[in-house]
Amino acid sequence: MTRVIVRVEGHYEVVEAPFSRSYKWHPASVTVICDCGEELTLTGASNASTCKCGADHSALIKDIQEREAQLGDAVTHPWHHEGDKPAEQHLRDEAAYPEGSPRRYNDVTSGLMGDDEVRWQKARGR
Repeated sequence: MTRVIVRVEGHYEVVEAPFSRSYKWHPASVTVICDCGEELTLTGASNASTCKCGADHSALIKDIQEREAQLGDAVTHPWHHEGDKPAEQHLRDEAAYPEGSPRRYNDVTSGLMGDDEVRWQKARGR
């Protein structure tokens, strides 16, 4: 009989960086040990449902797909349920990266600064 060792529900991992937040999807997966001793990790997108001994694990793959289809909106779209987290992150980033810091978003969007305009004009041949 196939034994399930690890079951991971599908979820997003939130990665925070200065002035940004990104989401990385981790699909649901099941790690099993087959009767033959082979260890397999299966996801809903797994193409191979059989192991070397010929045992068919397609029912597990179908179960994973059904579970992922039933995940709630908070799991599949966490950015809709963040509340004040983006505002709190913005305040932390403002404090950590003061004005003039190269990591500040407004350094990029505020236009030409300092001698940038002179260099830009020289590059354009003016």
